Amino acid sequence: MFDQEDGELNVVIGVLFGVIALVIALVVGLGTWKLRAADVPAPAAAAAAAGEFADVAEVGEALVKFYFAVGEATLPPDASPDIATIVVALEGAPEKQVLLSGFHDETGGAAVNAEVSKNRALAVREALVEAGVPAERVLLRRPAVTLGGGDAAEARRVEVRVQ
Repeated sequence: MFDQEDGELNVVIGVLFGVIALVIALVVGLGTWKLRAADVPAPAAAAAAAGEFADVAEVGEALVKFYFAVGEATLPPDASPDIATIVVALEGAPEKQVLLSGFHDETGGAAVNAEVSKNRALAVREALVEAGVPAERVLLRRPAVTLGGGDAAEARRVEVRVQ
């Protein structure tokens, strides 16, 4: 009779220790996960620092549009006032970032067009950084749609949004 009670007591104690071990493992695992999550930079900020495209939605109308010549990624000579407008807008809203979207017209191949539109956005980014905008506040976004149908000169642009 005592042997049976001892056996049942051992099972209860074993289950109790098992539950305690699982709770401890859960607490340690959550703590480790939380610490690792705190060390990882935000995806958009990490992409901005690396000069890569971020997956960020466009909000509102473009503050400024820079237009480029066919196949060119050099900022137009009259871009300084627009760069100044962007810098002033960012100074007035320190919590916001600037989002750059490069576009292209239908001339040329798809790979060349993608590279040209990226280089256009990078040229605007470089001008903003030279004007004093921290690189982590400048995000590059791949345009959602780059189809033609309108004015080819209008298609060769970089749109700038402060959001």
